[in-house]
Amino acid sequence: MDLPRFVAGLLAFAVVTVGAGSSVAAGQSGDPGPAAASSSTVSTPAGHDVTLRLGQEAAVQGKDLTVRYLRVVADSRCRPGMQCFWQGEATLAFLLKEPGRGESTTAELHSGPRTGPQATSFAASRVELVSVSEDGGAATVRIS
Repeated sequence: MDLPRFVAGLLAFAVVTVGAGSSVAAGQSGDPGPAAASSSTVSTPAGHDVTLRLGQEAAVQGKDLTVRYLRVVADSRCRPGMQCFWQGEATLAFLLKEPGRGESTTAELHSGPRTGPQATSFAASRVELVSVSEDGGAATVRIS
């Protein structure tokens, strides 16, 4: 048995196990945090993917719906350069608003199916998390 490889594997397992419970928060209590200070709104057609930076929102053309990327709630994904036994998942918070009716809700969407939903319904629309950047600073969603 190769002792250095065994120790390296054991350390990698420990890092992944400990990291699985870690949380990366860019602002709590609905606050998108400093990274979102320069928020903006982009217009997107329904059914297309749109990439949002923290604090940015998408207004869906032809619908009374906006989707704002609020924050990273938790992120247990394998970091670049690491060898992991499990890919991990990110949980992101989005503010879904129907401005014309004054309705809104916050939804937490997951990058994988293990810990929670990857999509939600609101205002007769479906919002699906498609991907998350490595640093969590951008999320791609599909709104249909």
